[in-house]
Amino acid sequence: MGYNRRKRLRVAEQTEGQPMQDALQIAHLTQEFAEMRSSLATLHDVSFAVEDGSWTSCLGVSGCGKTTLLRVLAGLLEPTGGHVEFMSRKPRSSLIAYLPQHDTLLPWRTAIDNVLLPAELDGRSLDAARKEALDLFQRFGLAGFEAYYPTRLSGGMRQRVALIRTFLAHREILLLDEPLGALDPLTRMKLQDWLLEVWGAFRKTVILVTHDVEEAVVLSDRIVVLSERPASVRRVIDVALQRPRVRDGIEAVRMKREILSLLMNEVEDA
Repeated sequence: MGYNRRKRLRVAEQTEGQPMQDALQIAHLTQEFAEMRSSLATLHDVSFAVEDGSWTSCLGVSGCGKTTLLRVLAGLLEPTGGHVEFMSRKPRSSLIAYLPQHDTLLPWRTAIDNVLLPAELDGRSLDAARKEALDLFQRFGLAGFEAYYPTRLSGGMRQRVALIRTFLAHREILLLDEPLGALDPLTRMKLQDWLLEVWGAFRKTVILVTHDVEEAVVLSDRIVVLSERPASVRRVIDVALQRPRVRDGIEAVRMKREILSLLMNEVEDA
């Protein structure tokens, strides 16, 4: 589905009587990688917009190109074609925080010191940053583990520390690459609830990559369903369900079935 078509389908959300503004627009992105004597196409004509302060999830089967899309948005890859337009005039480095699939915690720093790293690099007040961090450690169920080194933390705890660090980078746009993918189902559901709570408090623009359909439905304002590789936009779905959402509610189940059907069709066509 093209960008203009998506805009016509988008539900007009109002903020103080005004439509929500876009934080960024992705237009006809194409990405190819050189492979010996041939090329590997990963993205093909990807176009959609992301509204300021919204939660957008990019959903697709494993290996379809979701991570490549985030790396392009983060500025780590130069697209073969198309472009990304950010509405803010800030440089990308001070606009975006990117959390890759692995937590990338520094093993020689404690959990709290890992979280404070963005404030140190930005020259912000460490006292203020520590106060914010301690509040998030409490919210994410990590109170008492601030002085632990990453090697003493479980995988789920490490991921929570990485998420706190991403939020406390104080960037306007957060790119999250399957941050909950390696967690057990119960921990994953708890972290989804915590993420929504923190997002509601900070109200950042979030772009989440996931292959979990329920996660996308529970968290998102909008879901971008991607095709098999090379990824193109199959459908953009506005999630008009009231928060907090009931995972087994009628509308949530209906939406999950619709998206699963789309993904199954993609696999069968491939």
